[in-house]
Amino acid sequence: MIGNRELFGVVLMRELLWRCAWKKVDWRKLLFLGVVMTIVGVLVPTYAFPHTVNMWFLSPPLAVSSYVSLNGSMQLREALTEARVQQFPPVSAASVLSPNTTVPSKNKRAKVSRTRNSLLKRRKKKSKENDESKVVLPPPRSPIPPRMQRFIWSLSPNDALIYAKREIEHAPVVIDDPYLSAHIFRNISVFKRSYELMETILKVYIYPDGDKPIFHQPHLYGIYASEGWFMKFMEASREFVSRDPEKAHLFYLPYSARQLEVAVYVPNSHNLRPLSIFMRDYANMIAAKYPYWNRTHGRDHFLVACHDWGPYALTMHEELTKNTMKALCNADVSEGIFTAGQDVSLPETTIRSPKRPLRNVGGGIRVSQRPILAFFAGNLHGRVRPTLLKYWHNKDDDMKIYGPLPIGISRKMTYVQHMKSSKYCICPMGYEVNSPRIVEAIYYECVPVIIADNFVLPFNEVLDWSAFSVVVAEKDIPKLKEILLAIPLRRYLTMLANLKTVQKHFLWNPRPLRYDLFHMILHSIWFSRLNHVQIPQS
Repeated sequence: MIGNRELFGVVLMRELLWRCAWKKVDWRKLLFLGVVMTIVGVLVPTYAFPHTVNMWFLSPPLAVSSYVSLNGSMQLREALTEARVQQFPPVSAASVLSPNTTVPSKNKRAKVSRTRNSLLKRRKKKSKENDESKVVLPPPRSPIPPRMQRFIWSLSPNDALIYAKREIEHAPVVIDDPYLSAHIFRNISVFKRSYELMETILKVYIYPDGDKPIFHQPHLYGIYASEGWFMKFMEASREFVSRDPEKAHLFYLPYSARQLEVAVYVPNSHNLRPLSIFMRDYANMIAAKYPYWNRTHGRDHFLVACHDWGPYALTMHEELTKNTMKALCNADVSEGIFTAGQDVSLPETTIRSPKRPLRNVGGGIRVSQRPILAFFAGNLHGRVRPTLLKYWHNKDDDMKIYGPLPIGISRKMTYVQHMKSSKYCICPMGYEVNSPRIVEAIYYECVPVIIADNFVLPFNEVLDWSAFSVVVAEKDIPKLKEILLAIPLRRYLTMLANLKTVQKHFLWNPRPLRYDLFHMILHSIWFSRLNHVQIPQS
């Protein structure tokens, strides 16, 4: 039933409509009146009432002295006097929503999320910039005279190798190079001329055959990352890769020993025969499909394998084992597979973050502040490490020799901090002769002490390891501290300075740079190929 007030409103509205419809109305006056009333309706509540209408009519008399919005982040301005707050107690957050209340929306959450992502990107970018700042950029390549370039292009691959070998034998003497240090090389003149000729001449053909993940899929993290990073940069290289095999000086077999183990090996079977059969069949397929293998019986072909089983996966193919150039982390001359002078010792590098391969490089503290004489921590596999702990674990305060680094100690000082705080880092062999600690010691500026008989050191054909490391025979482990203390301080400081200089030759840069680890590995393969080129007597 309609009340008296509602009935009066209906009658009034009907009378107004009738007069507007049948009488002459001054619409301009009516419009002006409407505008005036609208302005009055907006301004009067704003200036007449210092608080919102909700506060006057809906707020309970709460005795609070501050105001917290729904998001809990804004307080009432201090400009409100205490008297006004007591006179007009504000609404609590749970009571009622006023028109001025800020409600967190999806847009605001998205904005906060974008801000956080932006901060994370900035931090990553800053970390990347810090990593890149550790690298000293090499000088650019010297331009090749057009006449010389045309002459080199006119040579057949074999004639180009003969020319390069003759040039290296008559290399100009290098007295002082602004980027390369003569102290760490056996013969800097030979190395520099050989490297320049590699940049000018070398072309590599990569066989496209083979399915992923064993072929053409680099493994970029962990202790076997070297083979993956080389594969990545080799396949992406415009400088060294040739699509025409007739112009190639070397032929690359782009397989990953690590991926082969994952794909073919049966866990806990202790049977490597399936891996060897797989590689035998692959080499036979290459020899049957292309003429280049049979032309030299595989002598101008090379592979790169860092897994411990890399050498053993080749044994069922005689030419693959004896003729090809093998870049191996397991460079043990006592097993009859690795041949010094023909094969290449591959550095074993641990990459924990493929996006930041230079993480933690450098930063060794001053020698006077290094409290530890020698440090080692790791698992106790192989023949050397148990002997090391037998003689030196908890035997001497200067010798911090552990198995796996105890949790209580690692909380106070991490593994990396131990290396950066030690004068010498012990690098004993594990199951096989190589160890990632050698390169880690170079990264963290701790002179490596290498204990692995029959191990051919990486880049041994060009680098003088005695300039920046110490090699100790396995039988001399009981005399380890005596050997280290016998090194004079001046000699140690020289080795440490050389270690910092050689560091750039062991870095996996996000993009390859001249003389870095990618180019050093490729140069060792190039240098090995030249050593087996016969120069005609005439």
